[in-house]
Amino acid sequence: MGKIAFIFSGQGAQYSGMGKEMYDFSPAAKAVYDMTDSIREGTSKQCFEGTTEELCQTVNTQPCIFTADLAAAYALVEKGIKPDCVAGFSLGEIAALAFSKILSDEEAFKLVCTRGELMNDAATKNPGAMVAVMKITPEQVDEVCSKFEKTYPVNYNSPAQTVVATTQDNCSAFCDAVKEAGGRAKPLAVSGAFHSPFMADAAEGLGKYMENIEFSEPETVIYSDYTAKPYEGDYKALVKAQVENPVRWQTIVENMIDNGVDTFIEVGVGKTLTGLIKRINGDVKAFKVENPSDIDALEI
Repeated sequence: MGKIAFIFSGQGAQYSGMGKEMYDFSPAAKAVYDMTDSIREGTSKQCFEGTTEELCQTVNTQPCIFTADLAAAYALVEKGIKPDCVAGFSLGEIAALAFSKILSDEEAFKLVCTRGELMNDAATKNPGAMVAVMKITPEQVDEVCSKFEKTYPVNYNSPAQTVVATTQDNCSAFCDAVKEAGGRAKPLAVSGAFHSPFMADAAEGLGKYMENIEFSEPETVIYSDYTAKPYEGDYKALVKAQVENPVRWQTIVENMIDNGVDTFIEVGVGKTLTGLIKRINGDVKAFKVENPSDIDALEI
C-alpha cells in the first residue's frame, strides 16, 4: 500500500448544519469545536445553525470551514487513520498547518480568523470577480487572461479547470473570450478576487500579524499552495504569499503522487477536492470524510 494524504477543503461548500454529525459522534471532533468556541464565541452555532448568507461571508466562512476541516481530520486519527502528508486548498492550508503542528490549534484558528477579516477588508477596498473556466487547458486560460488588464489565473485546479480573478467590469467580456477559445466560463458567487494582486493588502496585513507568532517544524509533511512542494525555508513567507498568489492544486496532487501517495482523503466540508483529484489522476483512490458514515465507508 502507498502513502495516505489528508487534504483540507477550502471555502465554497459551506452549508448550515455542517459538522454537526461529526461533533455528536467524535470526542476529538467536539474538542475542536469547543476550542474554537472558546476563542470565537458562536463558531459552532454558525456551523450548525447559520444562514446561507451568514456562512458565505468570508469573516465567517474561514473560521467555520477551518473548524469542520480540523474536526474531521482528528476524528479520523481517533479511529486510527493517520496521513503520511497533508495539504489544504486555500484556507484549508491553515487547518493543515495546525494538523502538522507547525502551529498550535489555537494559534492556527486565530490566524484563520485574522486572515478572513483581512481578506474581507481587501475585497471591500478592491472589489473583483472570480470565474471558473472549464474545457480548455491552463495554458489556454493563461493566453485569454493576457488579453485583459487585471485578470489573473488564481486556482490551477485540474487539467480542465482553472479559476480566474478579474475586475467586475471585465467579467462579461472575459467569459465571452473564454467561449470563443472553446471553453466554458462560470462566474462564481464569492465576495472577492482571492489569490491575486487584489489581495495585496491582506497579504501585507497577515505578514505583520505573523511577526510575533512562533512557527515550529512540521510533524507531518505539509505541501504549500504557493510552491506546490513540501514546506521549507521561511514558513511565514509561504503563508503570506499564498494569499496573493495562485493555488497550484494540480501540481500539489501530482507531486504527492510522485512521492508515493495513492490514497487521498478530503477532510471537512464537501467533495470538491475529491472530484478534482479524480480528474487529475484516475488511478489513485480519493475519498471524502465529512460525516461518521464516511469513515465507515473508507476502503483503505
